[in-house]
Amino acid sequence: MGVPHQSVQGLPPGTVTSFNGHDGTPLGLNNDPKHVFTVRVEAGEPVLCISGEIFGGLTSLETYSNYHFRVEFKWGERKWAPKLNVPRDNGILFHCTGPHGAFWNVWKQSLEFQVEEKNMGDLYCLAGTSATVPVVKGEKFWTYDPAGEMKSVGKVVHLPGDFEKPNGEWNTLELYAIGQTAVYVVNGKVVQVLRNIATNKGTKPLNAGQLQIQSEGAEAFYRRIEICSITNYPPEIRAVARLDQ
Repeated sequence: MGVPHQSVQGLPPGTVTSFNGHDGTPLGLNNDPKHVFTVRVEAGEPVLCISGEIFGGLTSLETYSNYHFRVEFKWGERKWAPKLNVPRDNGILFHCTGPHGAFWNVWKQSLEFQVEEKNMGDLYCLAGTSATVPVVKGEKFWTYDPAGEMKSVGKVVHLPGDFEKPNGEWNTLELYAIGQTAVYVVNGKVVQVLRNIATNKGTKPLNAGQLQIQSEGAEAFYRRIEICSITNYPPEIRAVARLDQ
């Protein structure tokens, strides 16, 4: 758990808070006094409930490589400072390595499968990771384009288009990761393709790590979290992502 925003109520006496939600001393590992992460049963199956009130990460104990990760996700209603006036935000971090708190005093060094209103599938490189992506120059940011020029940039907007379900409905998010390559899929649509995933300014290959599910200022729900080992991409994913080119 990270540093609570100064607006958070009901914290233990002496808890450090922050005006921006990340400067200061974090709550740390296995210390969730506001129960940001909980599990409840709906229709007979477990649902991970994330209040979003404090920035945090739910981290896998295992390290994974060469896998297909799939989950169903939907938004709740609540939002919290310092993100009251921006789109609802969350994210799936993968190839997480090193100490907790490397980014914003909470998350590990990793790559992010962005889960944000109208921005599901954007790429963020956190705390020194990198990847090359085929891109074109958008109005403000680089945008993924299967036919674009290969570049290494810290943020890449997903394939143009709105592939998200309306708020409150379940979305299916999938991550395929083999070696130094990864493919993001939102509701069956390939929206981002990463190659040459690395750390240390691109000099150290990165092909494995833990998974983290974020809390980042908005209520969110996950269910049917699944992961399985793979040795190759499904033919339809390989073709659309142009992995043979």
